[in-house]
Amino acid sequence: MKIEIIGAGAVGMLVASFIAEMQETVCLITRTEDQAMQLRENNLIRTNYDGMESVFPIDATTTLSGDADMIIIAVKYGQLQDVYKQLQTVKQSTPILFLQNGLAHYDEALRLAFCHIAFCSVQFGAQKMNGHHVAHKGIGPMKIAVAKGEKRLFLPMEAYASECFPIVFEQDAEMMLFEKAWLNCLINPLTAVLQVPNGQLIQQIDAFQILKNLYNEMVVAFPQFAESVRFEQVVALCKRTAKNTSSMRADLLAGRKTEIETIVGAVIKRAQKEQKQLPILQTFYLLVKALEESGEQM
Repeated sequence: MKIEIIGAGAVGMLVASFIAEMQETVCLITRTEDQAMQLRENNLIRTNYDGMESVFPIDATTTLSGDADMIIIAVKYGQLQDVYKQLQTVKQSTPILFLQNGLAHYDEALRLAFCHIAFCSVQFGAQKMNGHHVAHKGIGPMKIAVAKGEKRLFLPMEAYASECFPIVFEQDAEMMLFEKAWLNCLINPLTAVLQVPNGQLIQQIDAFQILKNLYNEMVVAFPQFAESVRFEQVVALCKRTAKNTSSMRADLLAGRKTEIETIVGAVIKRAQKEQKQLPILQTFYLLVKALEESGEQM
């Protein structure tokens, strides 16, 4: 297969490294020619979870080729409108896999003219070290669910799975994304406001109590997810990604706009539709928004 990955941030580079490790043809579509040149000249470097480094020769460019067997979109929600324009040159039969957090992209992606669309939920940790170097910061599954078209066209992704990079297929794409949004709501805004890595949420007594209170609040609002997202799973995720900086905290540290609206805002809106209240989550939502508006690097 020839796979093109739009987005050479932490997630895009990490996924590309595991695909390249299986001797597959993969090309990273970068935002700038400078990063594309870095990747072509220096190769893609991955610091593995055990601290060792792996190096993968990889192609990189700023434009889609138009003849990829699959396109993986690994940019943040705010960049999707530009990506949709790029996709206008792609055959509608090309399988498209979306790797965004939150729920905001689900409906609009399905309105695209493509025949085969799948969504992904990642629970691994990744950190971008520079334009050609990514660190694997936490082992977790890459979950895929097909929402439109034929599942068989996405099944080749299973060939890239390994012990360090598990890949699992789910049945319900919207449910899968909402469950991930749950986890993001529990970890991202707390680590962003408290200014701590993920592991501190279960190591600090007060932070752990806030995490538990927020989880209980979410269960009351969405009891249907009590079994599929147990508190033990949240704790386990914090352990697996203990040293990882959440994407929301990383954005605030860099003075960038966060994904608070597409992740936390979407969950709050769904609760309001069901006439449920999320006062703790609402408070952290407003705190992150206030930190964004300050425009200062933390």
